[in-house]
Amino acid sequence: MRDIMNGLHIAAAFAPGAAVTDNTAQVSTVADLKGYGAAMLSLITGTLSDADATFTLLIEDSDDNSSYSAVDDAYLNGTEALGSFTFADDGEPRKIGYTGKKRYVRATVTPANNTGNLYMAGVWVLGKPSRQPTANPPA
Repeated sequence: MRDIMNGLHIAAAFAPGAAVTDNTAQVSTVADLKGYGAAMLSLITGTLSDADATFTLLIEDSDDNSSYSAVDDAYLNGTEALGSFTFADDGEPRKIGYTGKKRYVRATVTPANNTGNLYMAGVWVLGKPSRQPTANPPA
């Protein structure tokens, strides 16, 4: 069977919005992993108009949704470096998986040298649900 929809939940991480034209860190929504055994962040860039900007990804987790700390690389599928991007990565997707044991996960993308436009969007993809099918549309 080719269906994966009923075994995945999608939640907004970085909603599309106005261009970021400075070095303000972009913090995702929090992914609540209760009831899921797998998590991945999927990003896609838009047109990145600055000629020397870089965008660094950081994944953090928490037990209580109030105090977050950087995730040890041992609990990531892929690396934060592979999830990061530069001005030359227009329209490119990125992904990183989380395999840790904490309930809450968030991501931060921090621009450097950004005086142009950062367009980016992303979703949390949660899998291995304790109950199937997952809600459609996702709540």
